Amino acid sequence: MFAEVDVFISNYTLVDPEIYQLWIEGFSSSEAVTLLKQKGNMMAGIPLELITSDVLDHYRTYSLLERVLHTPAKLSEQPSFQLEPQSRSLLIEKYYSLDDAVARELFGRKFNSRSRKDLDEVAEKTGVRLKSCRRQFDNVKRIFKAVEEMPGNTATNIKQQFILPEELAQKYAAVVFIACLRFETTKRKLQYLNFRDFFECSQAIMTNWTYTYQHAGPEYYDTEMDKEFLLDLREIRYLLDKEKEIKCLVTMRLKSTMLERVYQEIETNFRSYWRSIITIACSLHRTREMRQLFLEMAERLIEPWKQNGWSKDHVGQFMQCLTQSVLDLEVPRDNQDIRCLWDRYMQVITVCLLKMYHN
Repeated sequence: MFAEVDVFISNYTLVDPEIYQLWIEGFSSSEAVTLLKQKGNMMAGIPLELITSDVLDHYRTYSLLERVLHTPAKLSEQPSFQLEPQSRSLLIEKYYSLDDAVARELFGRKFNSRSRKDLDEVAEKTGVRLKSCRRQFDNVKRIFKAVEEMPGNTATNIKQQFILPEELAQKYAAVVFIACLRFETTKRKLQYLNFRDFFECSQAIMTNWTYTYQHAGPEYYDTEMDKEFLLDLREIRYLLDKEKEIKCLVTMRLKSTMLERVYQEIETNFRSYWRSIITIACSLHRTREMRQLFLEMAERLIEPWKQNGWSKDHVGQFMQCLTQSVLDLEVPRDNQDIRCLWDRYMQVITVCLLKMYHN
């Protein structure tokens, strides 16, 4: 018995999205054949040998392309494989795909060979295959080295250097930012936070607390904190003396919207929360304190709020009223800058606390 097979010759390299996805996820060729056969549908009636041969051919092609994918811009220049634009985009986007669970585990790790050897722990914890974890680790390391000292917007630099879509470039930018600033993310009290939580927090910090907030131009970095702003934040210590006025404004605004239990709790513990928010602000100019930012917010604010039965809505209402109450406060003419400092500070703290607060 001879099977009839239609054969055609083309000078374009064909990329099968399904087989490529299996290769990206770290499945061996034999595992890929088994999975494809189990799905049936398109594979029904096709001899196993033919499926195996086709998968092996694709896997060989992707392995040869992998070296070029390390520098995606060269993919359109290399002569060995002629690829259509949509195939190039597929190859790059899938190769640089980043699982949120894996990215979360990469926070706090150094991008060196020793960390790479420990990726079996990441694979076990996330359920992602070791080969895929290594691919993602190597991609993060490659992107980090390429853009860490590059001026300008990190996401834009990544997008241009590695030809990635906007959303994916933003994800890598968050990883790069947290690595550059060496934020503490590994403590037990922070383990409940996922990648999206840190992503939103880092976006807020990069937008509001780095030099790109008030400066435009390629010479400014959004991975470098605005040191002048952080030093100026010490001036809001002045607000500690306004505690009674602020408390009055906040409680007056919240009385009609808060549950009586929560309202009473805020009245009782307002001083503790108020002083914690001011203390965090006044210490951010010190590098060590900046690195401990997430831990400080968790210990000083989130844990007490949880113990006292706050919901996420309560956190949002409290932070909104607190922010506005200070902005509405009458301050001396020579202290007008405090409003701007306070607003810029609270834009970030509010976002972070809301993202970090899990009901």
